[in-house]
This record gives sequence, C-alpha cells and structure tokens, in this order.
Amino acid sequence: MVRLDEQLARLATLSPADLRIEWRLSFREDAPDLSPSLLRRGLAYHAQEQRSGGLSAATLRMLSVVGSSVGRGKAEIRLKPGTRLLREWNGTVYSVLVTEDGLLLGNQRFASLSQVAAEITGAHWSGPRFFGLKRRAAPPVRGSSAHG
Repeated sequence: MVRLDEQLARLATLSPADLRIEWRLSFREDAPDLSPSLLRRGLAYHAQEQRSGGLSAATLRMLSVVGSSVGRGKAEIRLKPGTRLLREWNGTVYSVLVTEDGLLLGNQRFASLSQVAAEITGAHWSGPRFFGLKRRAAPPVRGSSAHG
C-alpha cells in the first residue's frame, strides 16, 4: 500500500484531467466543476479520511445539526452591543448601533435588522442581507446533477 505522504505528493503532480480521473476512481462519480486546487484538496482529505477512519460520530452529528439549520435559513447572526453597522443607500450613509435591547437608527429603536432595512428603503428586505451580513445563495454549479 502506498504511504499517505507519497499519495498526497502524487496529487500535487497530477494534471486537471488526471485529477478528474482520480476523483472518479475515488468517489465513483464525476468530479464536480471545481478548480484543480479544490479537487486536489478534496482528494487529499478523502485519502486522509480513508486512512484515519474519518470524523467521529459526535462531530458528524454536530455538523448535521449545523448544516440543517443553515439549510433552513435558521443560522442566527449575533451582533454584540456596541457594534455599528454602516450602509449607504441612495447616496446617504446610515449608521445603526446595536444595543442590549435592539437597534438604533438615529433616535428610533428597532427590534430587527429587517425593520431597519424597511425603514431605510421603504420596502421589505432581509436585514442581514441588506447590511452585508448574509450573502445570496450561490447558483447551482454547472454540470452538477441532483440525481447522482
């Protein structure tokens, strides 16, 4: 059996086409549409996982819980009191102060970032997205298949 360090060193020498072949052999599916660097990292992790037995059951449970809450949009954004959020909108810069009991925009108190965003824009917004704390979901990767 090839030593792990030799296997990892070999990955560094593979061409993009050879990395895709290696992926197919390792995972029994076509490689995702990723850069060669990310394919190498995925293959290296997989090789290490095969040798060491992978993540513990407790770690897998924790990742499952975290992943399912993020997938449902339930990941909570926590801002410490004293944090100041700045947002430019239509040529005006707005400053929102996070307090122990809410958010201050000028002298007005709000319970959520979405309420602040609505006050500023006059329309419904995701407050975390409006203030740049949450990004839109990335579009599906080209060439990926939902039915494996």
